[in-house]
Amino acid sequence: MAGGGGGQGRIRDEDVQAVKAALRIDQVVGEYVQLQQAGVQMRGLCPFHDEKSPSFYINPSKNVYNCFGCGEHGDTLGFLMKIEHLTFVEAVERLAPTVGITLRYEGGSYQPGRQKGERTRLLEINKIAAEWFTQQLGGAEAEIGRRFLADRGFDAAAAAHFGVGYAPVGYENLTRFLRGRGYTDRELLVSGICSEGRRGPMDRFRGRLVWPIRDLTGEVVGFGARKLREDDNGPKYLNTPETPLYKKSNVLYGIELAKKDIAKTGRAVVVEGYTDVMACHLAGVTTAVATCGTAFGEDHIKILRRLLMDTSQYSGEVVFTFDGDAAGKKAALRAFEDDQKFAARTSIAITPGGMDPCELRIKEGDAAVQELIAHPVPLFEFALQAAVASHNLDTAEGRAAALDQAAPIVARIKDGSIQHEYAVRLAGLLGILDEQFVVRRVGQLARWQRERERNRGAAGAPAVRAPEPAAAQAPRPAAFRLDPRNPAQFVERELLKLAVQFPALVAPVFDAFLEHEFPTPPYRAVRAAIVAAGGVSLGATAPDVWVDALREVCPDDTVRGLVAQLAAEPVRTRREPDAAYAGEFLVKLRLQAVDRRIAECRAQLQRLGPRADATAVQQELWTLQQYGQNLRARGAAAL
Repeated sequence: MAGGGGGQGRIRDEDVQAVKAALRIDQVVGEYVQLQQAGVQMRGLCPFHDEKSPSFYINPSKNVYNCFGCGEHGDTLGFLMKIEHLTFVEAVERLAPTVGITLRYEGGSYQPGRQKGERTRLLEINKIAAEWFTQQLGGAEAEIGRRFLADRGFDAAAAAHFGVGYAPVGYENLTRFLRGRGYTDRELLVSGICSEGRRGPMDRFRGRLVWPIRDLTGEVVGFGARKLREDDNGPKYLNTPETPLYKKSNVLYGIELAKKDIAKTGRAVVVEGYTDVMACHLAGVTTAVATCGTAFGEDHIKILRRLLMDTSQYSGEVVFTFDGDAAGKKAALRAFEDDQKFAARTSIAITPGGMDPCELRIKEGDAAVQELIAHPVPLFEFALQAAVASHNLDTAEGRAAALDQAAPIVARIKDGSIQHEYAVRLAGLLGILDEQFVVRRVGQLARWQRERERNRGAAGAPAVRAPEPAAAQAPRPAAFRLDPRNPAQFVERELLKLAVQFPALVAPVFDAFLEHEFPTPPYRAVRAAIVAAGGVSLGATAPDVWVDALREVCPDDTVRGLVAQLAAEPVRTRREPDAAYAGEFLVKLRLQAVDRRIAECRAQLQRLGPRADATAVQQELWTLQQYGQNLRARGAAAL
């Protein structure tokens, strides 16, 4: 196996052994994982499975690695084969030049180059193409490209630093050049450099500026090209298609330049385009990277987590930059969906006036770009403000909807102390005087979320994706875990048990209760089923089939299951349930709703201030207070 070449000729065994002896595993692994010293060993986050604390160890003196989390283990070559999906021959060919060893082949018919693995050949094609593109940038035809770069503040030195090149107009310029270097038409098509034309392979990129896209090790795996001419009917940006080398969800533009400073500073900056990466780096923000033709996703997160040593024991920060327009803010909220994949702090820097970092550098200079990145807003703060801003806080319905949308956002904060601070802040934003009410609401949602994740994990479900962003819609009953120790929920549950088991005891008053008087979503769903089935007044006329009628109108199995629970669970009274017991819980639920509305009115008065005309609110508050006193004094007779 040591020198096997799959029919393409064997690498001499002594050359394989020389490569192994010359390699240092910490240098190879360090291209993919941020390593920290742990005694005589080094450790980091495993690149082969998702983990929160480092269980991946290497022993530099033995050139071996082992993950105590997933069990992956091997030597330096084995590591590269696993992480890059290489054959043994391709791994040896990849690493030999890095240690200055020229490989010799034996067996079969020796043809220089043809004995190399496919991946190695594709990497060579990309490398040669990248060099060819940069040479073309100096030609007369490329004046339009040089002018494009100059207009954005990039001179020849900047273009050279980032390897920016130019693809001439014409269908076979690069194709003919690569054929002349001995590469087959099939290899040119598989590499993505060429596309299939009527008469065979033709240049994919024509009349465009071209940026090389590199992996963590600096190898060119693909290209991104921007159109320059009005008569170009193609997309604004054209990228290499998916190939054995290039997977757009697994690459970040600029990562090979940024990785050392990301590891050193504990901060990564995610921008939206190639020129934004260039502008940030030239302005001194050397931790900037960008996605390549796709949204920032889970695989990108894994790359950054390994570089940041992103665990609960280590601090780090990921800063997203987006234009200040509506589309940019929407993109920022999409990024928020992935926030919980990081242990690091996640922030957002919204560029002023709708400018991207490249435009900001042109207009205001390097210092403005540095200032933008130096003072980002926590992504939780941004998401919270966005959620609250979309509702009318002058109405009870608006504040309730804002709380429904914003509370799950706060509940997703991992750090308990920060979560508490944001819950208090949310209460202030909404004008809710009872801060502890909001704190309890957030805490309950957080517990439900943890319980859901535990249940999914216990069931062997796939890894949980980032929670869905809070939307202005009613929460689904399945997303909540009921808490029997919660006094307010106990009142809802007890009254619903009476409505399901003894509809005559709560009819007809129960049917007059409104949806908002059942604030717990699963119980609100049962109340809706009762309405859909005709109400408890109808149930009282046919109590024997009432539960079956309820279950038939339930929207899903979750609500049907809860109806079954309510039908089977004993009512919490030592005596036979009667009208007095039913009246007690009808009053309690109504009082809870009245007290919530009183608190909302007081908060509204606080927001309006002493100079505003608050007559209507004051009148409503007085009426509610009188009604509450009447309920407490007269009980069910006041309903």
